[in-house]
Amino acid sequence: MSDLITADLVDLDLAAPDKDAVVRQLAERMVTAGRVTDLDGFLADVAAREAQMPTGLEGGIGIPHCRSEHATEPTLAFGRPRRPVDFGATDGPADLVFLIAAPAGADSDHLTILSALARELMNPDFTAALRAAEDPAVAAALSRGDSPAPPAGSATADAAESPETGTPETEAPA
Repeated sequence: MSDLITADLVDLDLAAPDKDAVVRQLAERMVTAGRVTDLDGFLADVAAREAQMPTGLEGGIGIPHCRSEHATEPTLAFGRPRRPVDFGATDGPADLVFLIAAPAGADSDHLTILSALARELMNPDFTAALRAAEDPAVAAALSRGDSPAPPAGSATADAAESPETGTPETEAPA
């Protein structure tokens, strides 16, 4: 699933006042990347899915998603709104938003993306890293399941440092 998200599909400073604007801004990135062919048609498909059931999850997460004839390949976009946005979660608005697009008929891909992302989002270290990411490439790597180096000063980074030198330890090649 490494091609699902790239740095150009990440916006760490979404200036959107509501759910529809957040979804639009992330969908526009999908259009620019050539992964969605018709913005308005795709947005209508997302809205139809949202009308069935809210896509907000506990912990400040929104995952709007749909299968659409306007999606050219399975795609994941990620954004952090400047102000949390209501996606219908019982505990309040979302400050982490993932937009999932799957081509019409790609039920398996759609479910695979949703379940893999939901598993990752249960990990508080994962969501904390996304909230702290300052580089779209880092956020994309995290969202793909890659493990970029943790930020300096984090518990994970501190554990990776040698107690004697304070420098990162390296492993011998296998």
